Amino acid sequence: MSHHIIEFEDVFFRYPDGTEALRGIRFRIIHGESVGIVGANGSGKSTLLQQMNGCLLPTSGTVTIGGISLTRKTRQEIRRKVGVIFQNPDDQLFMPTVFDDVAFGPLNLDLDEACVRERVRRALGTVNGLDLQDKPPHHLSGGQKSSVAIASVIAMEPDILALDEPAANLDSKSRRALILFLKAFKHSKLIASHDLDLILEVCERCIVIGEGRVVADGPSGEILSNRTLLEENSLELPLSLQRG
Repeated sequence: MSHHIIEFEDVFFRYPDGTEALRGIRFRIIHGESVGIVGANGSGKSTLLQQMNGCLLPTSGTVTIGGISLTRKTRQEIRRKVGVIFQNPDDQLFMPTVFDDVAFGPLNLDLDEACVRERVRRALGTVNGLDLQDKPPHHLSGGQKSSVAIASVIAMEPDILALDEPAANLDSKSRRALILFLKAFKHSKLIASHDLDLILEVCERCIVIGEGRVVADGPSGEILSNRTLLEENSLELPLSLQRG
């Protein structure tokens, strides 16, 4: 299923102020893989995820999603394949009500009203947010906004998920609901997070990013139990692996 394959080939990215955020990133994610992206603040994780749907385009190198090379001309097509959840939910919520926000994507797929309502119901149910549907998003707590932002992407039923700190503002119940959803999502997904326990539970593979480069790539159990590697990248062992 090539439409679920993600490839980064020698990707560099430099911001207009000269900051070089990505320095030759290279990896390939096949259909159905769950891959965690971990690293210190400023290592390039968020920049990497913003390449997934063309919010940012590589300075050099190629990003290929489902066999389509990412360019200004192709990014709208790629955005139909990739659901990106940003670190700040305010970047995704802009409609008068939660229902409108979650329905916005499906409506733009030209689905009929009954199908849109069903998608909204399922998506909000997944994040325990059905009681929020009539509320204005700007009246929600940070955690509730995060849940709604996640639901707005789930409702699109994307081929690929890319999530930037998806559990950062969630309470324990919503975090558990998110983990269950991610474990049930059978297509490709890429999750950048400091929540290493979530990565350990959801992702079979883990990539460590340091100063814009891939410094390690392997099974999550091996990567996230390597205390020396984690400490070299300003990370700690997952809480579930800590002793004493």
